[in-house]
Amino acid sequence: MAELRAVVLKADLERLGRYDEQRVRQRLRDGFDPACTQVIEVDGRFAGCVALRPADDAHWLEHFYLAPHLQGSGIGSGVLRRLLEQCDRDGTLVRLNVLQGSPARRLYERHGFALESEDPVDVFMVRTPA
Repeated sequence: MAELRAVVLKADLERLGRYDEQRVRQRLRDGFDPACTQVIEVDGRFAGCVALRPADDAHWLEHFYLAPHLQGSGIGSGVLRRLLEQCDRDGTLVRLNVLQGSPARRLYERHGFALESEDPVDVFMVRTPA
Protein backbone atom coordinates (compact mmCIF):
# COMPACT_ATOMS: atom_id res chain seq x y z
CA MET A 1 0.00 0.00 0.00
CA ALA A 2 2.81 2.39 0.85
CA GLU A 3 4.49 1.65 -2.48
CA LEU A 4 1.26 2.24 -4.40
CA ARG A 5 0.83 5.56 -2.59
CA ALA A 6 4.32 6.62 -3.66
CA VAL A 7 3.63 5.73 -7.30
CA VAL A 8 0.19 7.36 -7.42
CA LEU A 9 1.20 10.61 -5.70
CA LYS A 10 4.65 11.09 -7.21
CA ALA A 11 3.74 13.35 -10.15
CA ASP A 12 1.49 15.63 -8.08
CA LEU A 13 3.96 15.86 -5.21
CA GLU A 14 6.84 16.59 -7.60
CA ARG A 15 4.76 19.31 -9.32
CA LEU A 16 4.15 20.86 -5.89
CA GLY A 17 7.83 20.52 -4.90
CA ARG A 18 6.88 18.20 -2.03
CA TYR A 19 8.04 14.73 -3.14
CA ASP A 20 10.26 12.92 -0.66
CA GLU A 21 11.02 9.25 -1.38
CA GLN A 22 10.78 8.15 2.26
CA ARG A 23 8.18 10.58 3.57
CA VAL A 24 5.56 9.66 0.96
CA ARG A 25 5.62 6.06 2.19
CA GLN A 26 5.97 6.86 5.89
CA ARG A 27 2.87 9.07 5.92
CA LEU A 28 0.74 6.05 4.98
CA ARG A 29 2.43 3.91 7.59
CA ASP A 30 1.90 6.57 10.26
CA GLY A 31 -1.81 6.93 9.47
CA PHE A 32 -2.61 3.32 8.66
CA ASP A 33 -5.51 1.81 10.59
CA PRO A 34 -6.33 -1.72 9.43
CA ALA A 35 -9.79 -1.54 11.03
CA CYS A 36 -10.76 1.36 8.72
CA THR A 37 -8.95 0.19 5.58
CA GLN A 38 -10.28 -1.92 2.75
CA VAL A 39 -8.18 -3.58 0.06
CA ILE A 40 -9.39 -3.25 -3.51
CA GLU A 41 -8.90 -6.37 -5.65
CA VAL A 42 -9.42 -6.83 -9.37
CA ASP A 43 -9.38 -10.38 -10.73
CA GLY A 44 -8.10 -11.59 -7.36
CA ARG A 45 -5.08 -9.24 -7.38
CA PHE A 46 -4.25 -6.23 -5.24
CA ALA A 47 -5.41 -3.11 -7.10
CA GLY A 48 -5.60 -0.48 -4.41
CA CYS A 49 -6.91 0.56 -1.03
CA VAL A 50 -9.23 3.00 0.69
CA ALA A 51 -9.87 3.99 4.30
CA LEU A 52 -12.96 5.52 5.87
CA ARG A 53 -11.98 6.74 9.33
CA PRO A 54 -14.67 7.84 11.80
CA ALA A 55 -14.11 11.21 13.48
CA ASP A 56 -16.20 13.41 15.77
CA ASP A 57 -18.32 15.17 13.16
CA ALA A 58 -17.70 13.12 10.01
CA HIS A 59 -15.89 10.21 8.42
CA TRP A 60 -12.58 10.94 6.68
CA LEU A 61 -12.00 9.32 3.31
CA GLU A 62 -8.27 8.57 3.30
CA HIS A 63 -5.62 6.56 1.51
CA PHE A 64 -7.72 6.05 -1.61
CA TYR A 65 -5.21 4.75 -4.15
CA LEU A 66 -5.82 2.72 -7.28
CA ALA A 67 -3.12 1.22 -9.50
CA PRO A 68 -2.41 3.65 -12.35
CA HIS A 69 -3.30 1.16 -15.09
CA LEU A 70 -6.81 0.83 -13.58
CA GLN A 71 -7.50 4.54 -13.13
CA GLY A 72 -10.24 5.84 -15.40
CA SER A 73 -11.85 2.40 -15.73
CA GLY A 74 -14.76 3.07 -13.36
CA ILE A 75 -13.36 0.97 -10.51
CA GLY A 76 -12.61 3.97 -8.31
CA SER A 77 -16.09 5.41 -8.93
CA GLY A 78 -17.65 2.08 -7.99
CA VAL A 79 -15.67 1.84 -4.76
CA LEU A 80 -16.44 5.44 -3.86
CA ARG A 81 -20.15 5.05 -4.66
CA ARG A 82 -20.39 2.02 -2.35
CA LEU A 83 -18.68 3.83 0.53
CA LEU A 84 -20.85 6.92 0.09
CA GLU A 85 -24.07 4.88 -0.05
CA GLN A 86 -23.26 3.55 3.42
CA CYS A 87 -22.52 7.06 4.70
CA ASP A 88 -25.82 8.29 3.21
CA ARG A 89 -27.74 5.52 5.00
CA ASP A 90 -26.02 6.47 8.26
CA GLY A 91 -26.48 10.23 7.66
CA THR A 92 -22.73 10.76 7.92
CA LEU A 93 -20.81 13.74 6.57
CA VAL A 94 -17.64 12.75 4.66
CA ARG A 95 -14.47 14.83 4.49
CA LEU A 96 -11.26 14.39 2.50
CA ASN A 97 -8.26 16.25 1.26
CA VAL A 98 -6.70 16.01 -2.16
CA LEU A 99 -3.52 17.57 -3.51
CA GLN A 100 -3.84 20.84 -5.41
CA GLY A 101 -4.13 20.13 -9.14
CA SER A 102 -4.84 16.42 -8.71
CA PRO A 103 -7.19 14.91 -11.29
CA ALA A 104 -8.79 12.97 -8.40
CA ARG A 105 -10.57 16.18 -7.43
CA ARG A 106 -12.88 15.81 -10.44
CA LEU A 107 -13.83 12.30 -9.27
CA TYR A 108 -14.77 13.64 -5.85
CA GLU A 109 -16.74 16.55 -7.31
CA ARG A 110 -18.73 14.13 -9.50
CA HIS A 111 -19.70 12.28 -6.33
CA GLY A 112 -20.97 15.37 -4.52
CA PHE A 113 -17.92 16.68 -2.70
CA ALA A 114 -17.58 20.46 -2.50
CA LEU A 115 -14.70 22.74 -1.62
CA GLU A 116 -14.46 23.49 2.07
CA SER A 117 -11.06 25.17 2.22
CA GLU A 118 -7.64 25.02 0.59
CA ASP A 119 -4.03 25.91 1.11
CA PRO A 120 -1.08 25.91 -1.31
CA VAL A 121 -0.76 22.10 -1.10
CA ASP A 122 -4.16 20.61 -0.16
CA VAL A 123 -7.80 21.04 -1.12
CA PHE A 124 -10.20 20.10 1.68
CA MET A 125 -13.58 18.85 0.54
CA VAL A 126 -16.80 17.82 2.24
CA ARG A 127 -19.90 15.88 1.20
CA THR A 128 -23.20 16.02 3.04
CA PRO A 129 -25.33 12.87 3.07
CA ALA A 130 -27.75 12.57 0.15
